[in-house]
Amino acid sequence: MHNNKNKNFTKTLIIMIVIAGLLTLGMMILEQVRKSNDTYVTIDLDNLNLVQLDGVKDGDPIAIFETTIGEIRFVLYPEYSPEAVANFTELVNSGYYDGTYFYNSESGVYSSAGSKQKDGSYPKGDKHERIKRELNQDLWTFKGAVCCATTDFERSFKEMLLGGGTYYCGSRLNFLNTIEFTDELKEQFRASDTSEELVEAFIENGGIPNFSQQMTVIGQVYEGLDIVEKLASLESTDNGYYKIPDEDIMIISAKTDIYSGNEIQE
Repeated sequence: MHNNKNKNFTKTLIIMIVIAGLLTLGMMILEQVRKSNDTYVTIDLDNLNLVQLDGVKDGDPIAIFETTIGEIRFVLYPEYSPEAVANFTELVNSGYYDGTYFYNSESGVYSSAGSKQKDGSYPKGDKHERIKRELNQDLWTFKGAVCCATTDFERSFKEMLLGGGTYYCGSRLNFLNTIEFTDELKEQFRASDTSEELVEAFIENGGIPNFSQQMTVIGQVYEGLDIVEKLASLESTDNGYYKIPDEDIMIISAKTDIYSGNEIQE
C-alpha cells in the first residue's frame, strides 16, 4: 500500500512537472510571438525627427509623375529607405511606370498605382518585386506619403510557430490621402501612449495612423495633394480585392530629378 502511494505521488509529481513545463514553454512561445509581431523597428518616441514635415529642400532627390488627371511631385528619402528608393529610381529611369495604371481607389483614403495591368497584377518573382521592407522611426504614413505596396511575405517553420517573417515590396505604390479624424478619434488618439508630437502631426496633416510602420515609405508629396485626394475618391468597381477605377487613370510619364527652389535641374 505504501509503495502504491509513493508511486501515485511520483506519478502525480511528474504530471505536474510536465504541465508546469508545458505552461512555461507556452508562455515563452507567446512572448516570442508577441515580440516577433511587434513593430519591426525600435521606436524612440522621445527622439522623433518627422522629416516629412520639413518639406522639400534644395538638392533633394524628387520624382515627378504626370498622370491623366494632373501632376504629382514628391521628395524621395534614400537615406531612410535606400533599397526601395534605389529600386524605384531604377524602374523610373527604365520607363517602367510610363503607361501604368492606378488600379485601386480606396474610399477616399488612398490610391494604388504602378501596375502594367488594370487589375493591379505585377510580375511575381521579378527582382524588382523582391525588395525587403524598410521601416524607419522618422517616416510615417501622413497624408501625401508615397509607400511601396507589399508584394510577398515569407516565413520559416520556426517563424510560423513563433511569429515573424519577411515582408517584400516592389514596383507598385500607394499614395496616401487620409482617414477622417473625428472629434471622438482625436480624443482617443490624444489619450493613447503615442508621442504627443506624432499624434498632433497626424491630426494636423492627416494620414492613416493604422498603416504606420507597416509599409516602406519612399517619399512625400509636396505638389499635387489635390491630385492625391482625387485619386483616392474615383468612381470604381470592387472586384473583391481592389476598387478598380471605372475610367482608366494612368501614369503618363515618370522621371526623377533634383529639387532646386522652384526650378527643376534638367
